[in-house]
Amino acid sequence: MSRNGLYALVAVLAIAVIGFAVYTYQQQQARPGVEVRIDQQGVSIDGNG
Repeated sequence: MSRNGLYALVAVLAIAVIGFAVYTYQQQQARPGVEVRIDQQGVSIDGNG
């Protein structure tokens, strides 16, 4: 494999790792801050703030 091919492979892998990191960060930030439950005991509201 030529040197240019190796550079291209490394660049593609780096982009994939960065993309996965951004996706994971956004998923963690998207967690709801308030949880509302309605069950037999009534309404429960839990917040993390």
